[in-house]
Amino acid sequence: MLVHLSVHNYAIVEHLDLELERGMSVISGETGAGKSIMLDALGLTLGDRADSGVVRPGADKADILASFDLDDIPEARAWLAERDLDNDGPCILRRVITAEGRSRGYINGSPCPQADLKALGELLIDIHSQHEHQSLLKAETHRRLLDEFAGSQELARQVSLAAQRWKQTRNELERISSIGDEQRARHQLLSYQLEELDNLGLVDNELEQLEQEHKNLTNAESLLSACRQVLELCSESDAGNVLSALTGSLNRLSSFQGQPGALTEASNMLANAQIQVEEAVGELNRFIDHFDADPERLQTLEERLDAIYTLARKHRIQPDQLPHMQQQLFDEIETLNADDQAAERLSEELSAFERHYQEKAAELSRLRNKGADKLGKAVQKEMQTLGMPGGRFSIQLHASSSPEPQVNGLEQVEFLVSANPGQPLKALAKVASGGELSRISLAIQVITAQTSRVPTLVFDEVDVGIGGPTAEVVGQLLRRLGDRGQVLTVTHLPQVAAQGHQHLFVHKARGNDATRTAVSKLSNDQRIEEIARMLGGVDLTDESIAHARQMVSSAQA
Repeated sequence: MLVHLSVHNYAIVEHLDLELERGMSVISGETGAGKSIMLDALGLTLGDRADSGVVRPGADKADILASFDLDDIPEARAWLAERDLDNDGPCILRRVITAEGRSRGYINGSPCPQADLKALGELLIDIHSQHEHQSLLKAETHRRLLDEFAGSQELARQVSLAAQRWKQTRNELERISSIGDEQRARHQLLSYQLEELDNLGLVDNELEQLEQEHKNLTNAESLLSACRQVLELCSESDAGNVLSALTGSLNRLSSFQGQPGALTEASNMLANAQIQVEEAVGELNRFIDHFDADPERLQTLEERLDAIYTLARKHRIQPDQLPHMQQQLFDEIETLNADDQAAERLSEELSAFERHYQEKAAELSRLRNKGADKLGKAVQKEMQTLGMPGGRFSIQLHASSSPEPQVNGLEQVEFLVSANPGQPLKALAKVASGGELSRISLAIQVITAQTSRVPTLVFDEVDVGIGGPTAEVVGQLLRRLGDRGQVLTVTHLPQVAAQGHQHLFVHKARGNDATRTAVSKLSNDQRIEEIARMLGGVDLTDESIAHARQMVSSAQA
């Protein structure tokens, strides 16, 4: 429960420290004194949005701190432990808002995002405000309240997630399917092109070898003629050839005895030249002996080269780039095949997600139907005590018209009411007046609060539009809730205030230069005077004092 609230420089509050207890704590004060300010400040520690306008004029920042005893809130202790934010003492939530509009949140001294404050706050405090009267006209409020009462919030969340996963998967499958025809046409073209390249079977360096061989065969006669002419010049001409000339030259030089060293070197070089020419003649003879000038081979080469060049022109690339293109086409086909596999996988996932959704949604429907009957009867019973005798209340679950999984489940939730005996049940928005709506809202809030696992409940002027004997019943209901935990109630009704276990009085303290809001915890006598003021106005009379004392005594009896 909330054990301490400290507010510094928030709105017109300069400094406020409150120690809070179990039971029902009443908060009252004059109009405009700022009764809701402390609850607004508390809301900031619970993750509410804030702006720089909340900082008290002249201050550089607003600082709000709320301490909670978690002995009876195991869910909150588990939440903190999961995030390594737990400690041995009370849980401390803090919010700092600067005059420039920056906001910082802390949990047990550790900085945290606003979302974490909000998530933890939902486990600590349940706030009911007068604004909930209007929210009762919205279908989403009906669904939320029913799920809270039925204890199906977590299941509702799972159903919502299952529907979202189904929808995301369906959209992705439709996206892939929408390009299926185009992909199939592309796949067919790529398969044909790849088959052509596979049939061509071009291997590494083959093109270079083919072109060289084709060049040789094309120039066969000229090449053979040149080779024969060179042989003739080197070794076969009777009129004189290179080898004969070299041999003659060596014989002439070697016929001299004791020739100079320079001539010896010249003789060696001529001998080497003779060897080189003889080897060249041998190579030429071997080339001529093995040269195949087969015209059929030439035709085969030309056909092979023509196939390569034609396919290269078809793809508008150089012939030597064909192997690279072949790999590119293969990779693209693999990608298209992967899309086909993805579509098959998504189709299987879609079916699985729908089965999961139907299972969870059916379970949610069972809980909602069971909870709707109980909540409807409980609210109707409270309506009788809240000045609506003969009034009826029912919760209808309408099957969803869409065959597709919906985030809200298989049904729509609608609150129906009959405010007066004999009138048929109709939609809440069509039959309830402002005062009736306030009482119905209060009845629902009191009933749902009884099933809440959150130990601290806040009611901010939920008794607006209620008076007379009904107000006393409202006070009794709130006190009953306070007997099981902690209830903070902002009220302007003396009948409600008299039911409190403690009473906090909000008033304005006027200084020389500013007006500040202050909160005092009233003693028993002070409390009787405040209730008397709420009964009779500024001037207290013996009758109003006596009436107030009687009201407090009756509440505590």
